[in-house]
Amino acid sequence: MAASGGKPEFELSEPADDHKKEDEEYENSPIEEVRLTVPVTDDPSLPALTFRTWFLGLTSCIALSFINRFFGYRNNGLGVSSVSVQIVVLPIGKLMAATLPTKPIRIPVLGWSFSLNPGPFNMKEHVLITIFANCGSGGVYAVHIVTIVKTFYRRNLHPMAGFFLAQTTQMLGYGWAGIFRKYLVDSPYMWWPSNLVQVSLFRALHEADIRPKGGLTRLQFFLIVLASSFAYYIVPNYLFPSITALSFICWIWKKSVTAQQIGSGYSGLGIGSIGLDWSAISGFTGSPLATPAFAIFNLMAGFVLIFYILLPITYWSNAYNAQKFPLFTSDVFDADGNPYNTTRVIDSSTFSLDLDAYNNYSKIYLSVFFAFAYGLSFATLTATLSHVALFHGKSILELWSRTTAMAKDQFGDVHTKMMKKNYKAVPQWWFQVILVLMVALAIWTCEGFGKQLQLPYWGILLACAVAFFFTLPIGVISATTNQQPGLNVITELIIGYMYPGKPLANVAFKTYGYISMSQALWFLQDFKLGIYMKIPPRSMFWVQLVGTFVSSAVTFGTAWWLLESLDHICEPKLLPEGSPWTCPGDHVFYNASIIWGLIGPLRMFGRLGVYPEMNYFFLIGLLAPVPVWVLSRVFPEKKWIKLINMPIILGATSGMPPARAVHMMSYFVVGVYFQYYVYKRYKAWWARHAYILSAALDAGTAFMGLLTYYSLQTYDINGVNWWGLAADDHCPLASCPTAPGVVAEGCPAYT
Repeated sequence: MAASGGKPEFELSEPADDHKKEDEEYENSPIEEVRLTVPVTDDPSLPALTFRTWFLGLTSCIALSFINRFFGYRNNGLGVSSVSVQIVVLPIGKLMAATLPTKPIRIPVLGWSFSLNPGPFNMKEHVLITIFANCGSGGVYAVHIVTIVKTFYRRNLHPMAGFFLAQTTQMLGYGWAGIFRKYLVDSPYMWWPSNLVQVSLFRALHEADIRPKGGLTRLQFFLIVLASSFAYYIVPNYLFPSITALSFICWIWKKSVTAQQIGSGYSGLGIGSIGLDWSAISGFTGSPLATPAFAIFNLMAGFVLIFYILLPITYWSNAYNAQKFPLFTSDVFDADGNPYNTTRVIDSSTFSLDLDAYNNYSKIYLSVFFAFAYGLSFATLTATLSHVALFHGKSILELWSRTTAMAKDQFGDVHTKMMKKNYKAVPQWWFQVILVLMVALAIWTCEGFGKQLQLPYWGILLACAVAFFFTLPIGVISATTNQQPGLNVITELIIGYMYPGKPLANVAFKTYGYISMSQALWFLQDFKLGIYMKIPPRSMFWVQLVGTFVSSAVTFGTAWWLLESLDHICEPKLLPEGSPWTCPGDHVFYNASIIWGLIGPLRMFGRLGVYPEMNYFFLIGLLAPVPVWVLSRVFPEKKWIKLINMPIILGATSGMPPARAVHMMSYFVVGVYFQYYVYKRYKAWWARHAYILSAALDAGTAFMGLLTYYSLQTYDINGVNWWGLAADDHCPLASCPTAPGVVAEGCPAYT
């Protein structure tokens, strides 16, 4: 989003000739988008790490960590992004600057002093507070492990093992960030495109906000939408939960399995289904108001191809005995169509696969959609690599060659030079100490506490080697193209073949290998934002470090509290009617631990498995971008061809489940309306209000959700007892198998 209104903070003079123009651009930044967005000015006298920064930053970090984990266990999750905080804290910071005393406060003995109010609330404070919020909004992947151990496998887990697991997996990325920051941050050619959106938004928020004639200021608009969202959410959250998925076809054909499979928004194709709940719209796929229109159209194309063409063909042709199982589910089954009884194949003494029991029971079967979901995840990974190589490979190689040359010559653009001149750099040994401590603590966490997490020391070291190997190449891709291939499939495959039969070892290895790399890229991206916004590097370092520690602690504490205090959490069949604590994301994570860890890829996707054909998707993904690339070269005047993004298309259903058809359909309706229609017809309104609308809807929904929980639902008062109380779409037959001879409770028998 480009900043609107106001005088630009910098201007570039016209060069006398082309050679001079080239020199000036190179001095400023070799990337045109950076030159057009990032100012080349700085005021080193502005305070950054102030009392306001610590107070508002820590408060934001704690609040988002708590809210996002709290809602993560609910039927419709809600991910409150840091953009909400970015907008909310601005008036609060200005209020603190206007009211707090300016007299310094002295700390006895230490001789330290600080001021509650060092002057006007400035952009550097605002950036650091947002970095704190980023730490809280990102989530802690390792908490899924804690959840499945306690609620699905029903095994004991020492709370300190869970706590250190959360901390080490989040903070290990500092080591990789420190090693590669010279190449991925200091280089002007590694420009991290998504940061420019943040730069534009900060500039827009700090420019004078003049109320347009007949309109509202940004703050007024935010408060009105927040109040409206807060008031409305009592309906889907308490009074009428069924409004989150209105599946009209099911209400018309109440006794038809096929009709309900077609119309159900939760368990079927979701044709004609819609959700009137912001948490259903944004809870699983993110806010549609923050996704570009081209990405939404690619997602829609992929969703239609996969969900409305591939799924019906494979299901109604009975591929992989699909009709023995529900049309859409992430559950696992035995050969007779019954839920897979994992207790029959787990050796309770070693908590590993009992091969004799497994061979005497059954292989694992998946719904046909879930099987293809894994195949498509394979395709998405290779398609991303292929797409980046074809469309960006030449520019990446060129930028990388310049980066390595720059590293030898210690050359940088004006932004890097200003930072080195005005601020102290973060010593390399700070990162090295954190890396050594986190690796040692990770080994102790997995080897100690009775080896409850199953992963041996060599597994930690191998996971670190995987993260180290992939951080630089994936970092280069992310820093130049804004695309980040995930390592979850690769890590699951590696440990699944090397250490099969150990479900917790598999998910722990995946978390240490995949999440530590993702965290490293997150830290590096924030460091680059710090360069663009001229934030003192040491201030940025401490905010990231403290924010990561606090976020991990709060997220783990919230999860442990809910798991210990809520009866039957994550057990939908045992929860009282209207209870939202169904844990959809954790169900998927649990089933993944069975598929990749307990049974292993050899017995799922290898020669001993049911689905070896899914491996062809690696090749399909690798080749998929080629026709698009060829067409873009043959018809260069057709700019829209380059907007066809095969990784997005193939990964359109990557969040399904836990996302359902109704969530995707509602997401598309809102996304197309705002990001295409409103953007084209009312661009000024969109530029001024789109992000603020998203933030206000998030905040209002979160506040009402917390209020109803603490005032009503914590006392098992879940709503008015009527038809609309059920947190489903009233399509009970949609999840029925249709194969002859398969019996399921509440379903008709086919012969």
